[in-house]
Amino acid sequence: MHWVRFRHNGTVTVGRLENGTIQVCDGGLFDDPQPSGETLALDGAELLTPCDPGKMICLWNNFHALAAKLEVAEPEEPLFLLKAPNAFLATGQTIRRPKSYDGPVVYEGELGIVIGKTCSEVSEEDAPGHIFGYTCINDVTAAKIISKDPTFPQWARAKSYDTFGVFGPAIATDIDPLTCSVKTVLNGQERQNYPLSDMIFPPHRLVSLLSHDMTLLPGDVIACGTSIGVGSMKEPSNSIEISIEGIGSLSNTFVQ
Repeated sequence: MHWVRFRHNGTVTVGRLENGTIQVCDGGLFDDPQPSGETLALDGAELLTPCDPGKMICLWNNFHALAAKLEVAEPEEPLFLLKAPNAFLATGQTIRRPKSYDGPVVYEGELGIVIGKTCSEVSEEDAPGHIFGYTCINDVTAAKIISKDPTFPQWARAKSYDTFGVFGPAIATDIDPLTCSVKTVLNGQERQNYPLSDMIFPPHRLVSLLSHDMTLLPGDVIACGTSIGVGSMKEPSNSIEISIEGIGSLSNTFVQ
């Protein structure tokens, strides 16, 4: 099942996406929404981010292949930062360079975990019951900012500019992400294609571990980190697409 959140006639609503048609539902996304009987053509609605997170937790160094390439030790526990809500952006919308920043802007194709039920100090065995589903993420980064001050790595600043937290287009609830791969296509050329089975901390373990650090709330999103193939978007106007089979394709334009 694929869930979307959209605006139609000035109202924000949720629905199920089926064969290019939205089955409109009554109720909140995490409150057992039920079909209203109304349908909409996909191109007749404005797709929003598929949920409205209070926070996005972003993983660093969560893939064996990338750790090996960077020649860094694999972490014993998740390494993460928080991305601010002002950054969130839906599919089809424009990623924009901050006026105050002139360095490289980097794409990172990732899997996103969407929390569906309040989650605090849960076991790995109980974690699946707190996951609503999965989405695509482009964890955009102002790479030069991270190490600009040698006394303090500025991860949150580098990743929280407006429009830098791109996710969607839908939340898939019936997939096993460890059977899938993430593909990133920049200006028509494939730049990333990596298996999610290579994660150091896979989704159920990740949710359990993070829930011991902070309470996870319905709608919160965990960006599972990226792997080999990260790069900068250099053209004056760039098309960038993150695809995960079983979820869909997150398509945006980055404008310098």
